Amino acid sequence: MRNWNRCKSAGLDDLASHHRLRPTLSWWHLIALGVGAIVGTGIYTLVGVGANLAGPSVILSFAVAGLVCASAALCYAEVSAAIPASGSAYTYSYVVIGELVAWIVGWSLILEYSLVVSAVAVGWSGYVTGFLETFGIPMPHAISIGPAAGGIVNLPAIAIVLAVAAMLARGTRESATVNAILVVVKLAALLLFIVVALPHFDLSQFRPFMPYGFAAHEVDGVQRGVMAAAAIIFFAFYGFDAISTAAEETKKPSRDLPIGIIGSLLICTLLYVGVAAVAVGSMPYTIYAHSPEPLALILRELGQGKVSAIIGAAAIIALPTVILAFLFGQSRIFFVMARDGLLPRSLAKIDARSGTPIRITMATAVLVAILAGLIPLDAIAALANAGTLAAFIAVAVCMMLMRKRDPQAKRFFSTPLPWVVGPLAIIGCLYLFWSLPTQTRLFFLAWNIIGLIIYIAVGNRSDRAAD
Repeated sequence: MRNWNRCKSAGLDDLASHHRLRPTLSWWHLIALGVGAIVGTGIYTLVGVGANLAGPSVILSFAVAGLVCASAALCYAEVSAAIPASGSAYTYSYVVIGELVAWIVGWSLILEYSLVVSAVAVGWSGYVTGFLETFGIPMPHAISIGPAAGGIVNLPAIAIVLAVAAMLARGTRESATVNAILVVVKLAALLLFIVVALPHFDLSQFRPFMPYGFAAHEVDGVQRGVMAAAAIIFFAFYGFDAISTAAEETKKPSRDLPIGIIGSLLICTLLYVGVAAVAVGSMPYTIYAHSPEPLALILRELGQGKVSAIIGAAAIIALPTVILAFLFGQSRIFFVMARDGLLPRSLAKIDARSGTPIRITMATAVLVAILAGLIPLDAIAALANAGTLAAFIAVAVCMMLMRKRDPQAKRFFSTPLPWVVGPLAIIGCLYLFWSLPTQTRLFFLAWNIIGLIIYIAVGNRSDRAAD
């Protein structure tokens, strides 16, 4: 395991200049980064998916998923303030537990971030293609959908990934400022949905409230219930962990990281529960349960076609902010793993002009663009949830181990009721993981077996990490 003090901000001074990230972000940049990552395809599409699995109690599913994420976020806030280094759960696991666990967590995060960015890019392509068709500009199927859907390559998906990567390569602060502006746009769109749909709210739509019960169980070949919906809706919440990957690029990490993590999750949880409640109360959930665009469909059914078009346009604006946040996070995790010697160290080089890891950013973008352009992700999208749950569990364990090893240490942020919040995060994540489809759990196990084989095959990295 690394020396504890070496991994704190002071220890980062030992790194060569071309391996050090440039601190340019403030707390409001971090909140915008978190909200940008959290508010995306999840709230725009998963209201319908969740309602199909839980009925009106989907609002309870949002609350449960939010509670589990809040517990994990409090653990993240304490650990990230104590270890203000890039790499998120991977770095914390390396410092507190050891290299093998860190590799497993990093491997899980690679899965999570790759699938999220690719899936969002494909979703953005679908919105753009549909938007252009309304103006009589059809996109040829051969270049707008992947091979599995009958096309050749999804060029719009590839283009948006590479465009966002190019913006990230220009500079972290510049990217964060653009992200903050776009976040305001999509929050305004969701608030607009609430304002327009709220007058149609009817409590009778909430009866029966829990048609499939609380626990996840199979109904007609599908996992249903509040927890089954929560396990999928969880996708709509995570993203705040991307904030912790910006630790080394934050001016005052010990203060700003907790503000960014907790602030962004609080804003999004309140917004999500509000949107879900208004959606359920505005009309029978069976109308939009299977819709890929439930919010827009609800507005059209309410005779608000123009507002529906605004929501659709806002989605086109909103989704690139999710790509930006997760591509940012993934590139930083790759960067730290390379800096530690777990990936080729040549990738861990900072551009002198922009202060960003251009090599790893563009390498990450190419990998994700290939996935987005060619590979169907619908069947394995839940794998992203599995990877995130593993990372959240690791961070909660790190927080409790740090408490046990050094209970008197000065903490810039202290998790309230740590011996309640930590176990709650772990148990909640395990319950959500078990509520995922069986196939998803098996895919995740296979992914980590492959990761362990790679780790063993490459050999002992500890000596290289210490160089």
